[in-house]
Amino acid sequence: MAITRIILPRLILLLFVVLGVAVITFTISHLIPGDPARMIAGDRASAETLENVRRNLGLDRPVVEQFTIYIGNLLQGDLGTSLRTNRPVAADIRTFLPATLELGVVALFIAICLGVPLGVLSAVYKDGPIDQVARTVSVCGISMPVFWFGLILIYVFYAKFQILPGSGRLAMGIATPERITGFLLIDSLLQGRFDAFRSALYHIILPGFVLAFANMGVITRQIRASMLDVLQEDYIRTARASGLRKGMIIFNYALRNALIPSITLLGLALGDLLYGAVLTETIFAWPGMGTYVVTSIQTLDFPAIMGFTIVASIGYVLINLLVDLAYMLADPQIREV
Repeated sequence: MAITRIILPRLILLLFVVLGVAVITFTISHLIPGDPARMIAGDRASAETLENVRRNLGLDRPVVEQFTIYIGNLLQGDLGTSLRTNRPVAADIRTFLPATLELGVVALFIAICLGVPLGVLSAVYKDGPIDQVARTVSVCGISMPVFWFGLILIYVFYAKFQILPGSGRLAMGIATPERITGFLLIDSLLQGRFDAFRSALYHIILPGFVLAFANMGVITRQIRASMLDVLQEDYIRTARASGLRKGMIIFNYALRNALIPSITLLGLALGDLLYGAVLTETIFAWPGMGTYVVTSIQTLDFPAIMGFTIVASIGYVLINLLVDLAYMLADPQIREV
């Protein structure tokens, strides 16, 4: 019953979110200066050619009629046709989204693996050298511009020392594995393509770390603050007085409870990583949704932009739903409500 009370209202909310996003994006697309028909036909196209293009795109119809048609198609799962690729937007998203998902998941893994231990050490050794280092790294991660940090890493690890590749998902000369999931790391392993797996792993390290660095700083600060509160609780003092080992107290008792208020942060971090990777993907020439959207914006490809926005909004709602379910698994008191 508790799960139903959580899932059902959010699924209803999802419909209103999609409708609201559709209204906003459709309105903005018609207020932005620019003519998609002109972008398709070219600057030297005649007036007759422009009129034919507008008619084919449905841009000659009244705005209300255009919106009604768009919502009707959206309810059927049709996100429209890209003006640039001349393919269904849903097909384009299925092509480019796996690369962004793979990069986002790797970045979140890096952020958690580095941010959680830093936050724990910072709290356990409060005001010590480790705490100072952790807080400095956290501030740098939060305040450092992603594009600047990415360019610095490309210069150092690619241009200067040639340790890691600076762009793309695979090295030249390595055939792309047959598409199964769209995740190169997984597809290459499933097909026994260890050369492709090594190349994909090397290529994802730099963009993954750049994308993870800002969220790592946020995670470090959140874990530190939660750990400092938990370490002052009575049950922690009781555990210490009982003679339990320090490591057991920190990881079995303190960290487990400190992670509960951090679940929301981790869920939102995943959403930011998946749909906030535009700059990172552009810098590293990563063929994901960020690159797709930037190119669509440059060519006034409104169906592609609106399709991405709607998919992103649905993703955020579903991520928040997963966060609420994770709360129930982590805190038995919530399951009893």
